[in-house]
Amino acid sequence: MAHRLWNGASLATLAILILLASACSAQPRSDANVKSRQILVSAAISLKDAFDEIEREFEKDNPDVTVTFNYGASGSLQLQIEQGAPVDVFASAGQAEMDALERKGLLVPGSRDIFAANSAVLIVPRDSSLPIGSFSDLARPEIKRIAIGNPSSVPAGAYARQILQHAGVWDQIQTRLVFSQNVRQVLTYVEQGNVEAGIVYSTDAATSSKVEVVAVATEKSSQPVLYPIAVVAGSRQLREAKAFVEMVSGAKGEAILIKHGFPPLPVATPNTTR
Repeated sequence: MAHRLWNGASLATLAILILLASACSAQPRSDANVKSRQILVSAAISLKDAFDEIEREFEKDNPDVTVTFNYGASGSLQLQIEQGAPVDVFASAGQAEMDALERKGLLVPGSRDIFAANSAVLIVPRDSSLPIGSFSDLARPEIKRIAIGNPSSVPAGAYARQILQHAGVWDQIQTRLVFSQNVRQVLTYVEQGNVEAGIVYSTDAATSSKVEVVAVATEKSSQPVLYPIAVVAGSRQLREAKAFVEMVSGAKGEAILIKHGFPPLPVATPNTTR
């Protein structure tokens, strides 16, 4: 059973947990099935449901390996890696975060790949009676609170800003925006009725029966929502980390991602954005 660190744990907490896990795994055991190797995967929280299933399949194929997840906002996870967090694999919801790590030489060369796509959607509470049917409707005076991810650290928030700018309402609604720490927090705000609307990924909206999708962003309204994955330089489990990336990017990983609502990648999608 894998351990999970929720919403981007602090660097100190990550280091302590990895040290403890390593110490435990170093103890002699008589159980031949004990897992002796561990990899830490930092992943965008929008991947949680799919990655939880991929983890189970990976550990079936690699019974001596334990996968530990650190889910959170991609920008926060990027910062942790830059500060030396003992991460083996990074899966981001945005290209900018991966680009930054690559420029600093913090990725294993040739390990980066784009493995999933998504789309941004506008959601409202299921019982909402407000006239919201498009992104431009968010400028209506009766809409008081709109949740999006913080554009500086949450890719979904950066996409949301582009979408709202494309709709011509970004400047008008500045005082109504509620910034969240990650995309799942936006979903929770809308579910609980703390805001009138929010922008999340279609896969997040599909996990909830308490929200309704009222608009889907067009391809022209923002950069494509693409998810890159790579092995982090300095990983002490390079073989296992590369094997995890290969499963995520391979046929088995793709089938699981599609099952969880991620559309198949366009055939022309490049592996990187260099």
